Amino acid sequence: MATKPRKKESATFRVFEAVFEDGVLRPLQDPGLAEHHRFAVQVQELGAGDPGSGLAAWHEVYEGLSEDDVAEVEAMALDRSRFSREDPE
Repeated sequence: MATKPRKKESATFRVFEAVFEDGVLRPLQDPGLAEHHRFAVQVQELGAGDPGSGLAAWHEVYEGLSEDDVAEVEAMALDRSRFSREDPE
């Protein structure tokens, strides 16, 4: 007896910020989700919201580097050709 191939289900992902208050995860904007529909939720903590802490962490990236080294790192980051791989021959 042959079985039908399973229909491949595609998942739709939406990313939005939310805050957890009184046992409820509350979106900060309307996420456009259907009422009473069930969803799987993956949570990534964004931190306490201190913008200075993120900036301080980025400064640590360059700690100990010379000005020439910093310029080279920034040039590599801005070189979009480094973000794609060529097909192997």
